[in-house]
Amino acid sequence: MYKAQTVAFFSLTLAALGLTGCYNNEKTTHTQENRLKTEFTEQEQQTLKNNMVAIHSTQNTEAIAQLPQGFKFVNDGYFTVAVGTNSFPPLHVLAEDNQTRIGSEIDIAQLIADSLGLKLQVIPTSWENWPLGLASGKFDAVLSNIAVTEQRKQKYDFATYRQDMLAFYVPKDSKIQTIKTPDDIAGLKIVVGSGTNQERLLLKWIENNRQKGLDPAQPIYLEDGAAAALALQSGRVDAYLIPNVMGVWQQANGANIKAVGTLNGTWSVAVAVKKGTGLVNAIQTSINGVIANGKYTQALTRWNLQNEGIPQSVINPLIQDK
Repeated sequence: MYKAQTVAFFSLTLAALGLTGCYNNEKTTHTQENRLKTEFTEQEQQTLKNNMVAIHSTQNTEAIAQLPQGFKFVNDGYFTVAVGTNSFPPLHVLAEDNQTRIGSEIDIAQLIADSLGLKLQVIPTSWENWPLGLASGKFDAVLSNIAVTEQRKQKYDFATYRQDMLAFYVPKDSKIQTIKTPDDIAGLKIVVGSGTNQERLLLKWIENNRQKGLDPAQPIYLEDGAAAALALQSGRVDAYLIPNVMGVWQQANGANIKAVGTLNGTWSVAVAVKKGTGLVNAIQTSINGVIANGKYTQALTRWNLQNEGIPQSVINPLIQDK
């Protein structure tokens, strides 16, 4: 039973990393999410139930005044936001009513909407499709654990709202005690999500190994989250490199894993909007407003993410790559 729960944990985790196939429609998305939700442990279900009621803030007149003159939201009166399709606790997941989307990213989106005097509309969108959806005007913004990079800054404007802490996780009984430098991953097989910031980092470390003449690590891309979990537990792979928010959630709910290395302070997670529209200024002011009034901390704390909070939102931050 314990191993089955562990598999369920990682099925959710790796699906969120983009290791599962893309969903073709919303009906399929709900079907998959509902199936996964039944695999939550009682502790997870209770946490989700406790956090189902939205956290709200007051209107921010300064943020509203910064909305570009004549700017039109995708849906009048609404702040329409894209989030990921897969269940990705604690960032976004379907509540027990199978309709309401909750999570820390939903909370932040709600606080921004409130600050701008708007209602919140959430649209589930796969990682592969959010750039096209944003460009085509399907939604106003994206909150999907997007790390700011110099390449992405060329196409989108960003307002930061959380640190992007990444972590290496291994089974609790693994002989691996620490991963801090590229030398530490030499020869290891590491599961990583394709097209993610962590993949970019891992590939850079692998190249570092090659240049030093070390046995390079091997990135592992798996199509099925349960298979990936079994691969870790059976020793066919050595580690995962994942957003730390995912590992924290899994550990808090009984997963048989431990963190052996974290990377933080280099990147930021941010709201993505169309470049050059000016909307990013109002969003930044909204975020800084809820940081100041305490609603931001309240939102992160109830998902155990307070250690990844930021003191203030920054527009298009300078990236200090590792």
